[in-house]
Amino acid sequence: MSPRRLGLIAGGGEVPGNVADAAVAAGMEVFVLAFEETTDPALLARFPHRFIRFDKVGGTLEALKANDCDSVCMVGKVARPDFSKLRPDMAGIGLLPKVLAAARKGDDALLQVLVDFFDKKGFRVMGAHEIAGDVLAGAGPMGRVAPGEQDLADIEKGMAVVDALGALDVGQGAVVRDGLVLAVEAAEGTDRMLERCGGLGEGAGGVLVKLTKPGQDHRVDLPTIGVETVARAAAAGLNGIAVEAGAAMVIDRVATLARADAEGLFITGVARAGRT
Repeated sequence: MSPRRLGLIAGGGEVPGNVADAAVAAGMEVFVLAFEETTDPALLARFPHRFIRFDKVGGTLEALKANDCDSVCMVGKVARPDFSKLRPDMAGIGLLPKVLAAARKGDDALLQVLVDFFDKKGFRVMGAHEIAGDVLAGAGPMGRVAPGEQDLADIEKGMAVVDALGALDVGQGAVVRDGLVLAVEAAEGTDRMLERCGGLGEGAGGVLVKLTKPGQDHRVDLPTIGVETVARAAAAGLNGIAVEAGAAMVIDRVATLARADAEGLFITGVARAGRT
């Protein structure tokens, strides 16, 4: 049975709005579960919503059930809470030890606990790409610019680096210039990683590589790029961006590719045989 009413757990950024619009276009109703000072107010102005807290799991479940949600999608940027200050309700007491243990391992482990929790509560957990299917990156160059020989070598090294990071549940991105690893993504995220790349290394050039983590559940936290990513990559002097074909999201594709073309940057989709 197709989902009828989506409970959209919406963090910051533009992705939740894109997913909400795609859900409506697919005939679904949308109820937004939002975070104070994080979720885009423009999204909240368009859809019924309720603010939730990390430690009030019971309130989240109550809101989903009261609004007849049969599916859940978790998308958008959310900062990790200060776990020492959480005061869980009765529904959250049993979940908190699992959350704390997973949080010590990494974001992927933490998100998997939440996916499993909603699964067991009877909700269908949907990936953003299942709702907005046209956001996934294709294979090969997506704009007018293609990577050169050195770029391809940097992409290969970047993929090896990101795979190693992902196996440790650290991050999904790295920047490589002429074979030198300028930066790897950790808790600061892609935007801040790119900000600190501008003054590193000699000259311009280099590639941002973003991949899923090995074994990652694709229903949550897919690598994502958009217009802002392109702008920051250009400001850092990079030649382009490589993302995992079929597993990374390109938000607002037309505008993102147009900005990349205008900046002279390539955006290309890459695949690696045998990745899981």
